[in-house]
Amino acid sequence: MKESRFRGRSSIPRIESVDPKGELNMKRTVAGILLLIGMGAGTMFAEDGWRDRRDIRRDEAKIAHDRRELRRDLYYGDYRAARHERNELRHEYRDVNRDRRDLYWDRR
Repeated sequence: MKESRFRGRSSIPRIESVDPKGELNMKRTVAGILLLIGMGAGTMFAEDGWRDRRDIRRDEAKIAHDRRELRRDLYYGDYRAARHERNELRHEYRDVNRDRRDLYWDRR
């Protein structure tokens, strides 16, 4: 039996000559795949603002909930809880104003 000249390496022989057309086709394939990935990545980061509008709606719902709790606390004379609700309302108003500002600047 003949001795293998690939001792210590895998049994797959190396290709010594490269077909120029095959190399060109491979380059085109790799370039096409990279182009598709690049175009897909661009659309991943683009958004139409629906997340911003959803955040605004959720913040407005939180504000409505906190206002109901504030009215309830004031009605029952629980001024400590009312102070807490006012602080929550202040934070929610700040958040919704920031979201509206972001939505405005994203559309410019």
